[in-house]
Amino acid sequence: MGTIEADSSFTRLTCADLRDGRGEPMTGSDYTCFDVEVRDHIASLVMKRPEKANSMILEFWRELPQITDEISTGTDARVVVLSAIGRHFCSGMDLAVFGGFEEPASGVGGGHSSRARAQFRNTALRAQQTFNAFEQSRLPVIAAVQGACVGGGVDMVSACDLRYATQDAFFSIQEINIGMTADVGTLQRMPKLVPEGVVRELAYTGRRMGAQEALDRGFVNAVYDDHAAMMEAVDDIAAQIAAKSPMAIWGTKQSMNYSRDHSVADGLEYIATWNAAMFDTDDMGEAFRAQMDRREPDFPDHRPLGKGFGA
Repeated sequence: MGTIEADSSFTRLTCADLRDGRGEPMTGSDYTCFDVEVRDHIASLVMKRPEKANSMILEFWRELPQITDEISTGTDARVVVLSAIGRHFCSGMDLAVFGGFEEPASGVGGGHSSRARAQFRNTALRAQQTFNAFEQSRLPVIAAVQGACVGGGVDMVSACDLRYATQDAFFSIQEINIGMTADVGTLQRMPKLVPEGVVRELAYTGRRMGAQEALDRGFVNAVYDDHAAMMEAVDDIAAQIAAKSPMAIWGTKQSMNYSRDHSVADGLEYIATWNAAMFDTDDMGEAFRAQMDRREPDFPDHRPLGKGFGA
């Protein structure tokens, strides 16, 4: 929780402008917690505070959903790679953030504690939305984890589509160790990924789950010797995803997320309706022609999505 020792032993990626669907730089100031670059249809989202073990300060919670939305709706990216520089991936919520939870000003709500509790609940819901953004994105999100991934870090990677780790990586539901119940997604998503009994043990004890155990349990897809080997493999996987039809990838993600939370019958009806609306025969034709011509297919990018009425 912001107290794990960090260093800058891994090469820092340079900050680059986000690019919109036309290849033009997106406007906006530099981010405090992230470096962002979109290249070859792959969005690289890098946590860049290794001196603080990439703890989640207030700016983190503001920046991540904004960046995720901009990448998903306004760039030519087809997949997102979430990584970090430094010895540790993420040490969870920064202790300074806990100090930012304040009671309402004197007189607000007439002294009734329910008003303060409602404010806390709203804060938790807004924090949850930060990671919900990964699930709601039409792009797959891949997490590449080294060193510590604890507390909010586990919340975050549980919301990703794929997870990869280095041999020295470990995961801990740290909240129980500071006297609270995890409330930003771990307890809801992780039991969908690994056996519930395993999650209960981790959540009740706060112990560390090492990379090999995480692999054995199915929480991560693969484990690599070091950060460089992991990033090389993850970049290759991202490139394979980016080469597929963006619409087919989007439909696959939507269908799997929906089916996870519904019955088989509901999931089957959902994908039938999705394909009735979204199935692109032109993409299928291009896939077949590319196979016959023994070349890589050339699919159109996603169109930028509007912000809704009045935007």
